[in-house]
Amino acid sequence: MGESFHEQLRVDSWFLKSDRRLDTELVDKLILQLNRIYPQILTDKEATRFRDLDVPTCVRLAELLAFLQEKGEEACREFYRALHLHAEELYFSLPTRLRRRRDSFGPLPGPVVVPTDRFVLNDQGPLFFLSCFTAVVGGALLYYHRDFKGASGSCSALGLAALGIGRRVKEVLIWYT
Repeated sequence: MGESFHEQLRVDSWFLKSDRRLDTELVDKLILQLNRIYPQILTDKEATRFRDLDVPTCVRLAELLAFLQEKGEEACREFYRALHLHAEELYFSLPTRLRRRRDSFGPLPGPVVVPTDRFVLNDQGPLFFLSCFTAVVGGALLYYHRDFKGASGSCSALGLAALGIGRRVKEVLIWYT
């Protein structure tokens, strides 16, 4: 809880650099806020350098965050204040803010299970999927071709005669099923 703003900005820098909500317009608003209200933190010359549109926004933001960290605690605090003012949703989704909010509610009840894989449906693997898929296809063939009568007048096994499949292939498919 007693983390300094300088330390918080160091922790949040990676998140801020990777977040798409910090577009060119928002970065310019933050720079102007720091320049106009706190010219001792960001002078006109420095603000002009950080507002150069020839430089990509991600690079300008990374340079601004590094510059503010060099300036010290006061500059970092004013950056957070400007971020809170212009992008409240982004401000409250910062990792340090989320951690503070979680800590203020107390420890979570019970162990938290974090899945290692993003989408885990089962532990069976691809062969299990293929065998289930084959069983479904076989069931569909039985269902849709069961009423077909062969040339001899008897019902052909699995309705494979309707598909024009030879006797040897029928035997293999019946054995597989």
